[in-house]
Amino acid sequence: MQFGGRYRLGAPRQAVWRALNDAEILKRTIPGCTRIDWVGENAMEAVIAVDFGVIKPTFTGGFEMTDVVPAESWTLSGQGKGGLLGLAHGSADVALADDGEASILAFTATAGASNAIMKLGRALIGNAAQRVIDHFLLRFAQAMGASCEVLPREPTSGSP
Repeated sequence: MQFGGRYRLGAPRQAVWRALNDAEILKRTIPGCTRIDWVGENAMEAVIAVDFGVIKPTFTGGFEMTDVVPAESWTLSGQGKGGLLGLAHGSADVALADDGEASILAFTATAGASNAIMKLGRALIGNAAQRVIDHFLLRFAQAMGASCEVLPREPTSGSP
């Protein structure tokens, strides 16, 4: 599965970067997150319940940031075990860019899951993942006291 998005956050890029690395802000703003902790310089562990509509499994797993250019770009990879449903995994290339006093956050992601999860249907899984990301970024911006605008996925001329 592939998905992605572009968002204009009403805060400077450095402030967005700092907040994206604050475990308390992440815990408050990731839908279904009950725990998230740094376990290394670029690694986190988390417990997140995901609402697929027909079922709401809790995933326990971790994330790792690689290819980090602070406040500019990074790759976020992770996997989690959702009980009897098995494993889900994904990777996202994320970029932050200045947009006047605001920031543009853009990402492209690929994800996969065990057969038990995929039996729920690709559309259901993909829509749930996109919904979690959209809700996270809206809540994240609110926690920063900033606005969040969902932008068209394809950049227009001259924008990231």
